[in-house]
Amino acid sequence: MTAIELSGVALAEAVEAELIGRVEALMSGDGPRPGLGTILVGDDGPSASYVRKKHEACQRVGIVSHHTHLPETATPDDVMAAIAEFNAADDVDAFIVQLPLPSGCDETVALLAVDPDKDADGLHPVNLGRLVIPDGHGPVPCTPAGIQALLAHNDVPIEGRHVVIVGRGLTIGRPLALLLSRKAPNANAAVTVVHTGIGDLTSYTTQADILVAAAGRPSIITPDMVKPGAAVVSAGISWDGKRLIPDVDEACAGVAGWITPRLGGVGPTTVALLLRNTVDAAERRHGAR
Repeated sequence: MTAIELSGVALAEAVEAELIGRVEALMSGDGPRPGLGTILVGDDGPSASYVRKKHEACQRVGIVSHHTHLPETATPDDVMAAIAEFNAADDVDAFIVQLPLPSGCDETVALLAVDPDKDADGLHPVNLGRLVIPDGHGPVPCTPAGIQALLAHNDVPIEGRHVVIVGRGLTIGRPLALLLSRKAPNANAAVTVVHTGIGDLTSYTTQADILVAAAGRPSIITPDMVKPGAAVVSAGISWDGKRLIPDVDEACAGVAGWITPRLGGVGPTTVALLLRNTVDAAERRHGAR
């Protein structure tokens, strides 16, 4: 069996093409160009790289970038002031606080301070709560939304299927379970959430029509844990000092029906859905939706 590759690059290109048209339509109606803000604290290399990729993507679709870079020595008050500035800025439709924050800065307090309507990541408790409300509207967490879009883009059946998510984190596992169990298109699935505290993960994962690994443990999913023909998504990743290692062992491609590549899978979709959340916010603010 040769698994079909779930390319996040192809999906990201399709989303960006859609967003170019929406940005142009918004501006043709006398609306301002959408603006995405980022707040980076410190000089963490991977975080700086992620922020740079987000702004490069903004440039491709016509979104204006706004960036605040605070030093490693920034106080919690400095971070809160940067958040308040973006909350009040008329030219910033949505923004993110890039995580992780340096020690001494409470990430939960920072996320709570973000205006829910400007929450580009979709991780504010108000927006997570909207996932449990029928027809709830608001920004959807980017990585879970990207996974859902990646499956739909590749015609992977979701409705009525059994999804097993390995990982219960706030950014992927929990919101993805809410998203895929909603009574909505490309959802309406039976969802099971397991984690590293479960002794026998294999007894769960081999039942999955769609298996999502989001534990942040290198190669935690091995071929014997995959149901033949299942769709396998690696959403967690680790750094071994030399290279990035996904949660899904590459040998799983010999069992799966669909599988994300080691690079270029979920990552590009997360950035693309961040841009979509920004354009959605701009349209809501200026009455275009």
